[in-house]
Amino acid sequence: MPSNPGDRGGDTGLEAQQELRDLKNQVAAMRERLETANADQQTAVVRAVSQAAAEAALLKSTITALREELETERGRRDEAVTAAVTQSQDLIAQLKGTVAALRDELERRNAGAEESLFQARAADRSEIAQLQATIRQLREALESVQSR
Repeated sequence: MPSNPGDRGGDTGLEAQQELRDLKNQVAAMRERLETANADQQTAVVRAVSQAAAEAALLKSTITALREELETERGRRDEAVTAAVTQSQDLIAQLKGTVAALRDELERRNAGAEESLFQARAADRSEIAQLQATIRQLREALESVQSR
């Protein structure tokens, strides 16, 4: 069979149609791959955003817990400082009371010692006066015996 130029046109038309169909199939396949890639990328973005949100929530809860722990520790420290100050003030008050009592006792003893000294000196003066009077009497008696 001789080749007919019209037949060749038919073969060429079939080839062109087949090529067009192949190209459409390739475009459809590429479109599917592109849509799949876009969907995968969208899924990855959603997953990344979700993970970032979960991490942010975790960090916020950690911050809140640490803040509460810090506040609790501050409260404990303030209580400890207040207790120490109160205890120190009590001790200072006790020591001031002790100092005042010791000072009063010392003043009483000093006053007692001064009174005792005053009484001892008075007793000594009285005794000296008595001894001097006795000496005078004895001297007078001796002089009267000798003058006789």
